[in-house]
Amino acid sequence: MTTADRPRQGLRPAFRHWRARRPFWGGLLLALGGGWILLTEKASLKVVLHIGMQGLAGYLLPGLMLLLGLLILFNPAQRLFYSITGVLLSLGTWVTSNLGGFLIGLLLGVTGSCLAFGWLPDQEPRRGRRVRKQAKPADGAGLTKV
Repeated sequence: MTTADRPRQGLRPAFRHWRARRPFWGGLLLALGGGWILLTEKASLKVVLHIGMQGLAGYLLPGLMLLLGLLILFNPAQRLFYSITGVLLSLGTWVTSNLGGFLIGLLLGVTGSCLAFGWLPDQEPRRGRRVRKQAKPADGAGLTKV
């Protein structure tokens, strides 16, 4: 069957298919955590520890978090390395970047990295509640009492 013979898929089903083949939420949360920390670097509070050239580490760590989140999304084969590095960078922002973006960015980064680390690529997709309910035997013949 060629692509011309197949019915056209909408944008939403195509995105859902793409999202199902990668640790989407883990990569997204890690990237959002890095973005949030980068935004809080411009906060008016002077809580950040300046290391190197005017706090280069304060911008470098969240920038790498953002990059790792995108790499998890677009190269899920290397997700284990990216997620371990993401956890370490997220924890490093506690010292360098306004207490990890006032804890919000740090928690987003650690949670996203853990989700990406625990993602299993060869797992069957989850079936919806309606599909599971329809698949159950109506008379209870498949149930055994112990």
